Amino acid sequence: MALRNVLRTPASIRPLLLQPPRVLYHSYEHDIPPPYRDAESAILSSAIAHVPALGFTQETLTLGAKDAGYLDISTNLFPKGAFELVKYHLVTQRLALKDRIQFPGEQTGVGRKVRSLVLERLRANADADVVRRWQEALALMSLAENIPASLRELSALSDEIWFLAGDVSVDTSWYTKRASLSGIYAATEVYQTTDQSTDFRDTELFLDRRLEDLRVVGGAVGNTLQWVGFQGGALVNLMRSKGVRI
Repeated sequence: MALRNVLRTPASIRPLLLQPPRVLYHSYEHDIPPPYRDAESAILSSAIAHVPALGFTQETLTLGAKDAGYLDISTNLFPKGAFELVKYHLVTQRLALKDRIQFPGEQTGVGRKVRSLVLERLRANADADVVRRWQEALALMSLAENIPASLRELSALSDEIWFLAGDVSVDTSWYTKRASLSGIYAATEVYQTTDQSTDFRDTELFLDRRLEDLRVVGGAVGNTLQWVGFQGGALVNLMRSKGVRI
C-alpha cells in the first residue's frame, strides 16, 4: 500500500497497514524458505543417521557435528539439545511427504487420500529406522518446555495432510477435522512403536479403526456441545499419550 494511502487512514489502524502481509496459505507456486540454516542442516542430517544406533541423545548430536566437519561446541546451535533431533525429523519428514506419495487421478476421495498420507508418513519413520527409538522421542516431546513446539508441528502435519488430500473446506469443519486428525495420527504413531507385525500391518488396522470411529461419531453427533466434548476428550488422550499427567 502506498504511503500516501496509509496516511489517509485513521491513526488507530495505520500500524496494521504498515505491517508486512502474512502468508496464510499453501502454494506450490511460491518457494518455501528452508527450515534450517546450512550449518544446522548439515549437523542434524548427519546426526539423524546415528539415531537408530544411539537414539535421540546429546551424544548423537555431537557425533553429527563431528561427521559434518564441525567442532563439538557447534552443538550450542541447538539450545534444546536432543529434542532438536526429534524436531528435525518431524519437520523434514512433513516437508518430504508431498514427494513421497502422488495420487494418479481425481477419482480417489479425500478420505482415502488422508489415510494413504498418514500411512506414508508412518512409513517414513520405518524407512528412517527410528520406530524402535520413537519412545525416546515421545519422552522428549512430553517435557513441558517442548510440548508447545511438538503440538505446533503435529498441527502443521495435520494441516499438510488435509491440504495434500485436496480438502478445500472453509467452514468450521476446517478446525474439527484437523484437531481430529492430529489425535488420530498421534495415537497411531504411539501404537506403531509397539507393533511387532510384518510391515506394521497391525498399525494400519489400528489406523483404520480410529478413522472409522471418527466417521461414526462425527456423523452421529448433531449437538455442537457434544462434538466439542468429543474433541476435548481426544485432546486429553493425545496429551496423555505424550506422557503429560492429566
